[in-house]
Amino acid sequence: MEEHSVNLLRECDSGCKMAAESLGQIRDMVSDQELWKDITESYEKHQELDAKIKKTLSAMEEEGKEPGKMASAWSWMSTEMRMMAKGGDKEAASIVTDGCNMGIKTICGYKNQYSGASKAVMEIADELTGMEENLRDCMKKFL
Repeated sequence: MEEHSVNLLRECDSGCKMAAESLGQIRDMVSDQELWKDITESYEKHQELDAKIKKTLSAMEEEGKEPGKMASAWSWMSTEMRMMAKGGDKEAASIVTDGCNMGIKTICGYKNQYSGASKAVMEIADELTGMEENLRDCMKKFL
C-alpha cells in the first residue's frame, strides 16, 4: 500500500508542477481579464495542492517528482507554436482545455495503476482531477 501511495503522490506532484508551468506560461498570453483571472486562480490552486503533496511526501520521508524534461519542453513549444499560429483568447482557452483533459486522463490512469494507494492519497488525486475538471468547465465560455 505504501509503495502505491508514494508512487501516486509522486505522479500527482509531477502533474501539479506541469500544470502550474503551463498555466503560468499561457496566462501571460491572454487579454481577457476574466480568462486571466480563471487561469491565475487555478495556477495558485495547483501550487497550493503541490505544497500539500510535498508535505505529505516529506512526512513519508520521500521526495517528489519533477515533470519529464521532454514533456515540459514539448508542452512549452506546442503552446508557443499554437499561440503564434492562431493566437487569441479562444486558442488559449483551447490549449488550457487540452491540458486539463490530458491531466485528467493521466492522473486517472495512475489511480488505476496504483489502486492500492491509501484513501488519503486517492483523495489528493481526486482533488487534482477535480481542479482540472473545474478549470476545463471554466474554459467553455472562452472557446
